[in-house]
Amino acid sequence: MAFAWTWWTPTTEMDVVVGRVAKAHGIRGELAVDVRTDSPEERFALGAVVAARLRDGSSRPLTLTAVRAHGERLLVRFDEIPGRTEAEALRGALLLADTDSLPPSDDPDEFYDHELEGLTAFLVDGTEIGVVREVLHSPGGELLAVDRAGGGEVLVPFVREIVPEVDIPGRRVVVDPPEGLLD
Repeated sequence: MAFAWTWWTPTTEMDVVVGRVAKAHGIRGELAVDVRTDSPEERFALGAVVAARLRDGSSRPLTLTAVRAHGERLLVRFDEIPGRTEAEALRGALLLADTDSLPPSDDPDEFYDHELEGLTAFLVDGTEIGVVREVLHSPGGELLAVDRAGGGEVLVPFVREIVPEVDIPGRRVVVDPPEGLLD
């Protein structure tokens, strides 16, 4: 699964976030990347091309030339980034991959973030709550950020007890919230 971030939109509806540049590392153009995919070995393979979406909204392709683990992050080098100055310019950039290259999930209870974003959320009785804007990944688990139909936002823990049904083809999720969750 790819993980989404909140403050930028991918370059096309077919792109998913696979990483975020945290900072430059060293003087040779290496970047510390927060991984936002369950398949870093595929997304950050040597020779892989990702799109970097910069804070100003512009995008550029980057070709991976080196990668190594560094704690919770990856340290990566791209062919197009020769030094620290160029690396600093990428701070905060999102690294995007095309969803067409994502393998299908073998688990019927596993979803990519982009599959959930945009689904309409309903209560068990059929009352519309709103639309899933994004999936947030927190230390406590995933949350669906739902823009409420009447305005505002609600965060719904993405667990089977609270979200018993996900219907991707039907573009809907069913929410059975505990008392007070939607207040």
